[in-house]
Amino acid sequence: MRSVARVVRVAIGGLAILGSVPLAASGQTPSPVVLRASLTGVVDPFVADHVNGVVDEAERRNAAAVLLLIDTPGGLSSSMRQITEAILNSTVPVIGYVSPEGARAASAGTFVLLSCPVAAMAPGTNVGAAHPVGLAGAVESEKATNDAAASIRAIADRYGRNADWAEKAVRESVSASAEQALDLGVIDLIEPDVPALLRDVDGRTVTVASGEEATLDTAGATVEPVEMSAFASFFHAFLDPNIAFIFFWGGLALLVLELFVPGGVAGTVGALMLLTSLVALGALPVQLIGVALLVASVVFFVLELLHPGLGAPTVAGTITLVLGGLFLFDRSSKVSVSPAVIVPVAAFAIVFFGFVVQQSIKTRRMARVERSERLVGVEGVVTTELSPVGIVRVASEDWTAESDAGPVPAGDRVRVVALQGLRLRVEPLEHDATAARAETERRPTDERAPSTQAPEGGPA
Repeated sequence: MRSVARVVRVAIGGLAILGSVPLAASGQTPSPVVLRASLTGVVDPFVADHVNGVVDEAERRNAAAVLLLIDTPGGLSSSMRQITEAILNSTVPVIGYVSPEGARAASAGTFVLLSCPVAAMAPGTNVGAAHPVGLAGAVESEKATNDAAASIRAIADRYGRNADWAEKAVRESVSASAEQALDLGVIDLIEPDVPALLRDVDGRTVTVASGEEATLDTAGATVEPVEMSAFASFFHAFLDPNIAFIFFWGGLALLVLELFVPGGVAGTVGALMLLTSLVALGALPVQLIGVALLVASVVFFVLELLHPGLGAPTVAGTITLVLGGLFLFDRSSKVSVSPAVIVPVAAFAIVFFGFVVQQSIKTRRMARVERSERLVGVEGVVTTELSPVGIVRVASEDWTAESDAGPVPAGDRVRVVALQGLRLRVEPLEHDATAARAETERRPTDERAPSTQAPEGGPA
């Protein structure tokens, strides 16, 4: 009996231990989740949709926070406002972090960073230069600048940050390093990496949507990266200063090629490239002097086409092309075209205009001469009366033609005497002309009035 009782007690104890395991596990609190998004490159609609989507997902999942890594030269004001509105109206705290070292939150990036409840920077980063940029920004009206200044002041005041400096960033394009920004009260803290940042902001109370307060719970949080879709990433990659430079100048060059060597393909591709570049330039800190120099370079190369060879216009075109690439963007915003891109484009321009386009023009002229020589002297048939312009069929093809000898009726044969563009100059064949004249002279006799003489055998 004792052995049976001992077995029962051991069994009950084992069941109790096994039962306590899931109970303990179910009582554990899951670690908080922080969703991480990246705002890199130009602030465009693709980035704006991505950040908005991450904020929405964080609210659905009741995440502890959204970590927004920032490294941008700026971008479209419409996309910037879309991002700042999503952050300001989020019930989940957004932590803005300019990272890694060497990154910047310039122009639109300044607005985004200051709109975050927590604004942090890594050492060696900078923020500011928030004056309106892009092709429109290069000639931006004072009214738009005032609107941007008022907007950034309101954002800075919301979190008790230095609104005066924020306004200067818009009006005077001032910028500050991470250390300066912290001393000026523009940001909240400087952190070397993401783990240190999440550890130090844990327990901090911040203002979220509708002025409500939320306490950050980020110590030991699980950071889940949320990447941009492949489709959005593909198009976002086109908004790059190097690609904008290549597409802008390349588009102009192809349009010039279409003017000298019509065909439709070069013009269509050039127009698409130019439109794509204008979208990118509209989102980058472009300078009008750079745009003017690039246009001037194309003009110089066109002048070279009018006087074939490699002379002064080619040299001037190359110099203005290089200078245009160097001065296309405001370098204070750390946006520039790489010399490794400018030099190959300049070399391509010399080859393109000095040899390719000139050879294409020569080939087209030779083809026109050969075609003219092939058609001159060939006989054809008039299918639509030449009066003096009509249609003739020559070498099994219908051509618009003009007669050098007055009207020619349909059906007559003619001879090609010249080719002018896509119009033939023709003359009637001599025997057809003689027959036509004979017909004209014979017509009054054949068409005499009927005789009144009675026929033979008729009544007297």
